[in-house]
Amino acid sequence: MNWYSGLYVSESAKRKQKKIIRKLKTNAGMPDVYLITFASNGVDLFDIISSAYLQQKAVRRNLPMILGIACGYEEAVELMALIVQETIQNTGSVNVRQYLAEKVIKERK
Repeated sequence: MNWYSGLYVSESAKRKQKKIIRKLKTNAGMPDVYLITFASNGVDLFDIISSAYLQQKAVRRNLPMILGIACGYEEAVELMALIVQETIQNTGSVNVRQYLAEKVIKERK
């Protein structure tokens, strides 16, 4: 699993972030946890993936970078909107991929 270094986490997932990540890495079932990833089709901005899909080996193997974790689908949508708003505020565009890549480069310096 490829994790974004500045992982976005919803409010309800923050309290149990380490537990959620550990369970996701060990393939334990977490039915109400959703992951925000870059879109796998290359056209859209994001995909929201239920952690239940990670039980399938093909999904785990082809999973794009995980950008965020949320408890519940609604929180995942809100978190996705937060990422887009942050991108627009800081760059004036919706090029989320470029913004997050630049953010990682700045953090490493």
